[in-house]
Amino acid sequence: MPQPIYLQYDQAALDAQYNLRAAVPEHPEHFCRWAEASAAARERLDGHLDLAYGDHPKQTLDYFPAPVNAAPILAFIHGGYWQALDKSDFSFPAPVWAERGVSFASINYPLAPEAGIPEILESCRAAALWLWHNAAALGADRKRIFLAGHSAGGHLATLLLATDWTSFGALPADLVEGACSVSGVYDLEPIRLSYQNPVLKLDAATARAMSPIHARPPQDRPLLVAVGGAETPEFLRQQQAFAERWTAAGARIDQLVLDGLNHYEAVECLADSGSPAFTWLERRLAGR
Repeated sequence: MPQPIYLQYDQAALDAQYNLRAAVPEHPEHFCRWAEASAAARERLDGHLDLAYGDHPKQTLDYFPAPVNAAPILAFIHGGYWQALDKSDFSFPAPVWAERGVSFASINYPLAPEAGIPEILESCRAAALWLWHNAAALGADRKRIFLAGHSAGGHLATLLLATDWTSFGALPADLVEGACSVSGVYDLEPIRLSYQNPVLKLDAATARAMSPIHARPPQDRPLLVAVGGAETPEFLRQQQAFAERWTAAGARIDQLVLDGLNHYEAVECLADSGSPAFTWLERRLAGR
């Protein structure tokens, strides 16, 4: 009988928990819907596309300014297990945020296997720093930068929230004012043990260092973690374990289970004004 390698899971069972495309066979339909809605958003809005925040070809972002001065920024980090998808797939939340006076940025970053997760994290930090330094020129308020991310992007957004920005120079500790992670990965140890690792090349020390569950949480900045109710049990367990750990450490963390939504449907809450995740973000971006 196969032996467990992580919690109660043997290799095949663990791989099934994290093989999201197999868990949602209709995932190409979601990808097509995102692409179509994002293309329509770029047609509708006066966006600034492919702004470079670094020297690597993937260190770019798309920026959609709100039609108000000194707008807050909601910066989105896409998922794809650190190795797939693109910022252009995620322009679709921009219109609803523009209507609410919020500028929206969609961030690209170098992908595995070319880049490891530590290098990907540094790219996303560079994107946040670029937005902070350039906020005035973009018509935005650099004191109101929020992050959102989905899946691997949720992992990255959470680590950016936990970043000690003062260690990068004369920067405010709250350079990122708050974050929302949808379907995030908070412990990379099961990822290291899964079928994903031949591409990601995580060792045990790096998996731990890059796991938000082991990071020191900020005490004064809000985080929402949300997960689809129809996701695999591991994604539900990860969120609960992470929320318990950060709550015990004094973090301002809220959590939601989005009833009936699978992994790919869950991210659409960021463009759905009727979603409780959207409402949470809207209130925080409005300073409430």
